[in-house]
Amino acid sequence: MSTPSESNSSQGGQFAPPTKDPWKGFRGVAAGTLIVESIVVFLTIPVVQVVGGGLTWFSGTYIIGLGVLMILGGGVQGRSWAMQFNIALQVLLILGFFIHVSIGIMGIVFGLVWAYLFYLRRDISRRMDEGLLPGQRD
Repeated sequence: MSTPSESNSSQGGQFAPPTKDPWKGFRGVAAGTLIVESIVVFLTIPVVQVVGGGLTWFSGTYIIGLGVLMILGGGVQGRSWAMQFNIALQVLLILGFFIHVSIGIMGIVFGLVWAYLFYLRRDISRRMDEGLLPGQRD
């Protein structure tokens, strides 16, 4: 029976997969971020109503539709296209500048949050490829 280090070297530098799925936790963070973001989006309705000069059918539909898409997006984080969907939601949120400045600023703030999540995603992938995750060590 070979040791894990011998099996790693016999596989051409490939490391054993981690014992726990690191992507499960990342998907949970991404889904939670979308849920929090949807709550904040729904809270912009009174802001646009009072400060933004009133809620129109377009602004109301835009805000509610975006919030619902974010909630639904929280449930599809296991799909291969989930991160592209998340980027599209952030672009739509930043385009909210055309409805009210507060929505666009919120889009920029959450865009920075998603940029950090993409950094974490890249770091997890790199660490997995190098065999540095806790479940991959001896």
